[in-house]
Formats: sequence, C-alpha cells, structure tokens
Amino acid sequence: MSKMAELALEIEDMYFDEHLDIHEIAKRTGFPAEDIAAYIDEMKEQDEYDESMDGDFDSAMASAGFGTDEDYGYLEDLM
Repeated sequence: MSKMAELALEIEDMYFDEHLDIHEIAKRTGFPAEDIAAYIDEMKEQDEYDESMDGDFDSAMASAGFGTDEDYGYLEDLM
C-alpha cells in the first residue's frame, strides 16, 4: 500500500473511529486543516447509500441490460 493510501486510512480512523477533530488530525499529520476537512467531506459524500440498485432481481436485470416486466409485459399476458 502506498504512503498516501496509508495516510488516508489513518485520517479516516482518527476522524471516524477516534472522533478527533480536524485541527487535532492536522496537527498529528502535518497537513493543513483545510485539506483534512476537504478529504473528510469527500469521505462523507461517498458513504451515502444509493438505493437505486438495491440488489434485488429486477434491478440486477436492469443493470445487465434486460428490462423489467413493466417494459416487456408478463409471459402470461402473451398467451
């Protein structure tokens, strides 16, 4: 793992697990508080859960390029 990746994990641990404030993290890492704050904000945005693809069969098939029953109709409707 690269040094930057290790540092990113350390910052995440300090903020999310140890609950240190941004200024304390900046002091420990030597990076400006503004950069730490920007990184934390980016991490928070990535943590938002996207429910549009929730792992059910219909969304999996739609993701694979197959439509849903609403697109094609039920097989029973064709008979």
